[in-house]
Amino acid sequence: MTHPMTHPAPSNWAVFSAAEPDLASAAEDRFTAFTHHTLATLRKDGSPRTSGLEVRFLHGELWLGMMPGSLKALDLRRDPRFALQVNPGADAQMAGGDVRISGRAVEVEDSEAKAAYVKEVEPPQPFHLFRTELTEVVRTYVEDDTYLVVEIWKPGEPVRTLKRR
Repeated sequence: MTHPMTHPAPSNWAVFSAAEPDLASAAEDRFTAFTHHTLATLRKDGSPRTSGLEVRFLHGELWLGMMPGSLKALDLRRDPRFALQVNPGADAQMAGGDVRISGRAVEVEDSEAKAAYVKEVEPPQPFHLFRTELTEVVRTYVEDDTYLVVEIWKPGEPVRTLKRR
């Protein structure tokens, strides 16, 4: 177990998927079910900012693309910490559960990496592109109409599952 005062090396989506394929698959299914999700960043004064965002899972990475000069991109350049909340869907069912991903966003400046992203995604130009380093993935869902189940993953640790009636 990691000592509480140390931080394990961050993981990208490929590392997470290899370590916990079932949780990664469930999380990716939830994020790909809808186009728009909610990103939380930190403003200059440290207060939270929430913004709509599209995400992509490509080549073992979770990518965040943004319009040039957007406040969320400027927030991430200043402080890379983020939380990403999956779109709950059209009704109260949230089939597949609720998923939240936390981590750090690293801006991609490499022209080859950006070109590969452009080739697959065809985003409006110009744009900011960030790859993510995951620090936590949490999935919450209801099991058998009886239990609230919370699955929590952090780099270097197995999934911890909590069940409540």
